[in-house]
Amino acid sequence: MKPDRLIRMANQIAAYFSAYPHDEAVAGISEHLKLFWEPRMLVGIRDHIAQGGEGLNDLVPEAVRRLS
Repeated sequence: MKPDRLIRMANQIAAYFSAYPHDEAVAGISEHLKLFWEPRMLVGIRDHIAQGGEGLNDLVPEAVRRLS
C-alpha cells in the first residue's frame, strides 16, 4: 500500500482520537491499528515512521511504538 494512503488513514484515526486526553488518544489509536490494520499496513507505516514520518499527526508514531 502506498505511504500517502497509509498516512491519510492514520491521520484520520488520529483526528478522531485528538479530542481525548493525550494518553487516551495514543492508546485509542494504537488499539485501532492493532485491531483493524493488516500486518502489511503496519509494516508500511513503521517504514514511513523510520524514514522520518513526514505528514503524520504527532500522535501516530507514538501509538505505533506502543504496538511493539
